[in-house]
Amino acid sequence: MNSPEAIPHSSPAAGPAKLGLGLLVALVVGSIIGSGIFGLPQNMAAGAGAGAILIGWTVTGIGMLLLVRVYQMLLLRKPELDNGVYAYARALLGEYVGFNSAWGYWVSAWIGNVGYLVVAFGALGYFFPVFGTGNSPAAIAGASVVLWGIHFMVLRGIQGAAVLNAVVTAAKIVPLLLFIVLVAMAFQVDTFRLDFWGDAQLGSVIDQVKSTMLVTVWVFIGIEGASVYSARARKREDVGRATAIGFLICLLLLMSVSLLSLGVFTQPALAGLKNPSMAGVLESAVGTWGAMLIYVGLIVSVGGGFLAWMLLAAESLFTPAMGGVMPKWLAQPNSKGVPANALWLTNGMVQLFLLLTLFSKASYLALISLATAMILLPYLFSAAYGLSLAWRGEGVQTARRRSDTPVAALATLYCVWLLYAAGLKYLLLSALLYAPGALLYAWAKRQRHERVFTVWEWAILAALVALAVVAAMLLATGKLGL
Repeated sequence: MNSPEAIPHSSPAAGPAKLGLGLLVALVVGSIIGSGIFGLPQNMAAGAGAGAILIGWTVTGIGMLLLVRVYQMLLLRKPELDNGVYAYARALLGEYVGFNSAWGYWVSAWIGNVGYLVVAFGALGYFFPVFGTGNSPAAIAGASVVLWGIHFMVLRGIQGAAVLNAVVTAAKIVPLLLFIVLVAMAFQVDTFRLDFWGDAQLGSVIDQVKSTMLVTVWVFIGIEGASVYSARARKREDVGRATAIGFLICLLLLMSVSLLSLGVFTQPALAGLKNPSMAGVLESAVGTWGAMLIYVGLIVSVGGGFLAWMLLAAESLFTPAMGGVMPKWLAQPNSKGVPANALWLTNGMVQLFLLLTLFSKASYLALISLATAMILLPYLFSAAYGLSLAWRGEGVQTARRRSDTPVAALATLYCVWLLYAAGLKYLLLSALLYAPGALLYAWAKRQRHERVFTVWEWAILAALVALAVVAAMLLATGKLGL
């Protein structure tokens, strides 16, 4: 078994095209701000009143800030480890766990991109009915053209794609800021205070807070975006700064959109809005043109999120392949330093599932829910590795702080809480997507002329397969709903 510290930096990272602080911040914001924020008012209000939503944002803000601090700490203590979600899991529990962390992150990324394309063409359906809700034949054809158009643009170079992502990220922030200003002007304190703790149908305050966790995790996926690109950063310290700056920008935007909407609509009325619910809120505040603005903003935002996640998905395969835990052909860059084969595999899966949405919309919606659950384990492994380093006092001496141990411990507890909030259902369903990855891992091991699995790896695989079989049986009998 190779030592994680011996993982070489990818060859593209050694080239001249490096990402500065601004582009790294744009990658973080572009990864987080996608389609989720546009449905956030309804999504949060569907299961909680204003008081519980405030508590939920407080818990999420603190929890995600702790995760941000852990990623900063790991970048400083272990500067030789690139592509954090993979490298940290590998360093913590070995190659196969590292592989699964990268695999889960990758699956979550491309499933999210299927959702981005469908949502974008659903928004276009507001102006052009032929696109319907985003999964009509015309919409899938249009989405496929966009997918491969961006694919070939990215093949021309990561730097150019990152610059375009920065431009798109700036463009999509504008309608969000305009929404916040206009809705703040229409905000009514009495409306916000009405049924502040929610009615009896919503359950206890704890249950309401738990329901918000599922939503806030989805909208915050992407805080690790800069760490995935750590090998391509111009300055190593910029990665941690970009993560913190991007997080604070997104937290302010998300909280403002969610809480200000409760001053325009009561909780039951807000919960009843169709998505993107931001359109309904702004239409109530300023008229029809407000809804049109949000739909246009959604299209731009989803475009930026799609590009950011395409880059992150390909990189999440490329770096593990450089370390030998993915097949070698995924580690082959093109002449521009782009992980071309990883990009082809990623977008091939997006295309396949776009076609599946024509025939099985329910399965697609179930996979979108799974995208959140798939990324919780990589987050937990990162936090636990940070705790392990801090407890043992390991890493670069100048990067050590007294607060590292309690911060990492609290971040780990937060990640465990997120798994609890997701529930057993998604643990079982996510196993259906984790288990098949073993085939790719076995392929990589054979290329290295090693025995396919160690005893430890067989034990992990057996657990994954057992959970996947249970999930499949429950699905077949209708006992595990989607």
